[in-house]
Amino acid sequence: MVTPALEMLERYPARLSHVDRRALANCIEECFACVEACTASADASLCEEEVTELRKCIRVTLDCADVCDATGRVLSRNTGYDAHVTRAVLESCATVCAAAADECERHTGHDHVQLCAAACRRCATACRELLAELA
Repeated sequence: MVTPALEMLERYPARLSHVDRRALANCIEECFACVEACTASADASLCEEEVTELRKCIRVTLDCADVCDATGRVLSRNTGYDAHVTRAVLESCATVCAAAADECERHTGHDHVQLCAAACRRCATACRELLAELA
C-alpha cells in the first residue's frame, strides 16, 4: 500500500542515500498515527470519572504526542540531512513512546488508553527499526 508519506518520498527529487524510503515512510506514518492516538486518548481520559488516577497518563501521552509530531516533521525533511540530529530525534521518540506505552498499559480498564498504548509501541518499534537502517 502506498501511504501519503511514501508517495511524497517517491517523488522526492534527490537521491535518499541515507535510508530506505519505505522504512522512513513507515516511521513518519507511525509518528503521526501516534500523535492522533495520544491526543485523542488524553482528551477521552479527561472525560473519565477517575480522571485524577489518569493524570500521569494524560501528561505522558500529551508529551508523547508532541515528541512524535516533531519527529514526524523532522523525518519529513530530507534536504541537508544530518545523521546526528535524526538519530537523536529517533532515540528520543522511541524512549518517550515506550514510556507512554508503559504508563498506558497500567490502566487496563480504559479501551482508549489501550489503543494509545498499542500506537505508542508501534511508533517506538518504527523508530528503532529506522535507527537500524540509517547510514
